[in-house]
Amino acid sequence: MPSADSLDSFDRAILAAYQRDTLRPAQLIGDEVGLSAAAVQRRLKRMRESGVIRAEVAHVDPAAVGLPTTVIVHVDIDRETTVHLDAFKALMRARPEVQQCWYTTGLTDFVLVVHVASLAAYEQFTRDALVSHDNVARFTSYVALGEVKSGLALDLGGRS
Repeated sequence: MPSADSLDSFDRAILAAYQRDTLRPAQLIGDEVGLSAAAVQRRLKRMRESGVIRAEVAHVDPAAVGLPTTVIVHVDIDRETTVHLDAFKALMRARPEVQQCWYTTGLTDFVLVVHVASLAAYEQFTRDALVSHDNVARFTSYVALGEVKSGLALDLGGRS
């Protein structure tokens, strides 16, 4: 796994520009950060290969593809052995409705972000993936009323 120490100020500046728009030409990024297009391309290639850049994906509007209902779900697990935790994690990875799944500390064990077509579809998800799972002790659902901020961009400013 790459470390933050392996990134210099040019890498961070390139990433800051690149994560806003991955289709932006290397020449424009280079002009912004003070490097040639070739240098930007080499650095991007290195950061892809080392895992700093995990993926280059489209940020799709859920409502535009028929998934207008977003639910944030807190899940509490009954048994927290490695086997039980791994089984729940595998189930969440396999569920297409689950956009994000975080294993957390604090009052809840997992936080999910679920996108579905309707509340009826969410109810079916809960029946199939949560209620029927013998290790889910309880879950709390928070239906999102509206999106305030969503994305994957990280704050890379102020570090060298």
